[in-house]
Amino acid sequence: MRKYKKRIVDELLARKLKGKGAVLIQGSKWCGKTTTAEEIANSVLYIANPETQQQVLSLVDLNSQLLLEGDNPRLIDEWQVAPKLWDAIRFSVDHRNAEGLYILTGSAVPANMDEVIHTGTGRFAWLTMRPMTLYESGESNGEVSLAELFKNNPNIKGINKLELDDIAYLCCRGGWPRSIFMDKDIALDQAFDYCDAIINSDISRVDNVIRNPERVRNLMRSYARNIGSQASNETIKNDMLNNDSFSLDTDTVLSYIGALKKIFVVEEAPAWNPNLRSKTAIRTSNTRYFVDPSIAVATLGVGPKDLLNDLNTFGLIFENLCIRDLRVYAESIDGRLYHYKDAQDLECDAVIHLRNASYGLIEIKLGGDKLIKEGTMNLLKLKEKIDYDKMKKPAFLMILIATGKYAYQNEDGIYIVPIGCLKN
Repeated sequence: MRKYKKRIVDELLARKLKGKGAVLIQGSKWCGKTTTAEEIANSVLYIANPETQQQVLSLVDLNSQLLLEGDNPRLIDEWQVAPKLWDAIRFSVDHRNAEGLYILTGSAVPANMDEVIHTGTGRFAWLTMRPMTLYESGESNGEVSLAELFKNNPNIKGINKLELDDIAYLCCRGGWPRSIFMDKDIALDQAFDYCDAIINSDISRVDNVIRNPERVRNLMRSYARNIGSQASNETIKNDMLNNDSFSLDTDTVLSYIGALKKIFVVEEAPAWNPNLRSKTAIRTSNTRYFVDPSIAVATLGVGPKDLLNDLNTFGLIFENLCIRDLRVYAESIDGRLYHYKDAQDLECDAVIHLRNASYGLIEIKLGGDKLIKEGTMNLLKLKEKIDYDKMKKPAFLMILIATGKYAYQNEDGIYIVPIGCLKN
């Protein structure tokens, strides 16, 4: 019997199917898109099945509507193999005048849309899926809800069961669904295999541009060394040149990063631009992150013990893990994740902003009194800078930590929450 852990995106998918005729699930390779869609679908067309693929591709031109017959919602898996089906699905949605008819999933490599006539506006909804959060994989007990923090609930509390070595392992294992059920040593191999597939194949399949695997590896290493920063493409290029035997220009680096974005390997955090009392200049560059911390770990060639022996690197990798989870939690409550940094280097690691203009400010620290005090000072400074005549006060201030026994609210009104207690 197949094991399936509930995903936060399950409810989002069900909701979008109520409002649109078709939903396209996009996201990183191996994050569980097809498996999640199979849980809600009532019939499936596996386009990439080698036993029927040629017949399916012939029918796309001869009788595409035949391929769409089946109980709804009907899952069209690996739809990018036959992109002409997009227009057939749009036509079906228009003429059946119903919602929840189709779910489309596919490889992280984007479809060739040259043969597609219509954009799908009004008929399709897009849903981005990411690797599993700690709450989804069962490592977080979920005793603290992000949604409840937005309600300013003073009774927030929780008991954390994760130790620092647990967090180091989880950063290295990542949120790849199949790895959750594997022995630890085997689970740690998955991110390395993932990176090898990206470097040797997937990045060149994005736009059929052959890219040098060693150069891709150097780029990903440089990106890993710069996670949590606003490092420019020029900075990354110069870092790569230390390990690149060929000439390298910034446009090449930009094209490589663009390809990694298209296949959901990297996902940057946009800058948050609040109304401030002073005329402080706000840095508008995006902040560099991978879609999962294990990619950075595998790219750097390190493991849990290496992180425990290098707390500076561990802190950055842990920040990436928290950003991954916060993105998923935020989107489930109609929010988006941002990063704040101004010209005076006052920084806030994560800002969760909801559609109703409510927002929360979050600092991410490994833990310990010194780092928590540092995070507290940063949050209080930023809070004082915001012009409350022009925008709301923050719904909450939080320091998200790796270690610490309890989740609680301190004397400054700031929530101290271990990542092992958080959920959406």
